[in-house]
Amino acid sequence: MRVFSSTYTFDYSWNEVSTANWLKYCPWNKSSSHVIAVDTLSRHVDPSSGILRTERLITCTQSAPAWVIAIMGGSCTTHSYETSYVDPVERRVTMCSTNLTWSNMISVRETVVYQPDNSRSEPGHERTKFEQEARITALCGGWQKLRSKIEEASVERFRENARRGREGFEAVLEMSRRVFGEERERERRKRESAIS
Repeated sequence: MRVFSSTYTFDYSWNEVSTANWLKYCPWNKSSSHVIAVDTLSRHVDPSSGILRTERLITCTQSAPAWVIAIMGGSCTTHSYETSYVDPVERRVTMCSTNLTWSNMISVRETVVYQPDNSRSEPGHERTKFEQEARITALCGGWQKLRSKIEEASVERFRENARRGREGFEAVLEMSRRVFGEERERERRKRESAIS
């Protein structure tokens, strides 16, 4: 098993990040063109805790090294299952995903957490901490050398995708801030003209 982990602080509030998270795979994100579809399977709010739980199927095209395709077979279309929890009281978004494609050959379990970064926030300027961990296990029986090579290639892919994902999400956050700001301004003007 190999573990990939990364942390990052977004210069946006938790409210902005937790809202924009649902727009992560939209046209504003040039880094997510590999995402073909995001299908919501279920969504509900727990009445006692207020936690929003969502299950999604994410379909992507992934370019894999030719030797991986040769060994594992299949195509470059992949599916992942994601369960997310938005806790408005604790101000925490937790997303857990696992691969469905090639799951008999490799297990990829990823956890992402967004929460306020109080150590880096200032009054009137919140920041949000992002923590990502992926546990990658090749399931190739006794072939240790092959297993290691698959796990190492997967960790490297995660590293590249994590960087691109952060850059793309920054663009989504920037656009969301602008669009929501413009909408708030329109609403303010509408209220003022109604009062006049």
